[in-house]
Amino acid sequence: MEFNPEKFKALISYIISRCENKKNVGKTVIIKLAYFSDFNFYEKYEKSITGETYLKYERGPYSSHVDQLLKTMKDNNEFTEKIVPFKGKELHKYYLTDKTDITPLSHNELITIDEVVDKLSDMTATRISDYSHGDMPWLATEDNGELDYEFVFYRDEEYEAT
Repeated sequence: MEFNPEKFKALISYIISRCENKKNVGKTVIIKLAYFSDFNFYEKYEKSITGETYLKYERGPYSSHVDQLLKTMKDNNEFTEKIVPFKGKELHKYYLTDKTDITPLSHNELITIDEVVDKLSDMTATRISDYSHGDMPWLATEDNGELDYEFVFYRDEEYEAT
């Protein structure tokens, strides 16, 4: 599967645009929403939205390109970042400075992303991280290893794409 940086940027930007006014959504939640969007789309259509590689880290799936993308977007003034207190921790909040370009994303991709955002975006970083630990791709992977998209076909019902 080939990584598509344009679609990855559109995915992250769209998630930020959908969630920037939610007090609980910071970097961790955004990454988990991207993970579930990519893997749910794969479950439905047998292809990833972005081709992104997600790694099994202690706090759940982590995108291998997100740090570089966010740095580039910040350097290009495509969003502002505010670090705010939330439930005794620091939350990295992102606010887009321009309208999100969703043209790289297909209608079905946007539907899947919206389903994920609607279902999971009210979770805190701790809650969505804990939730991601029950998803079969994460469970079936060794620590720090790459999550295999194929494991979505062995998910428990709670994690199945709608």
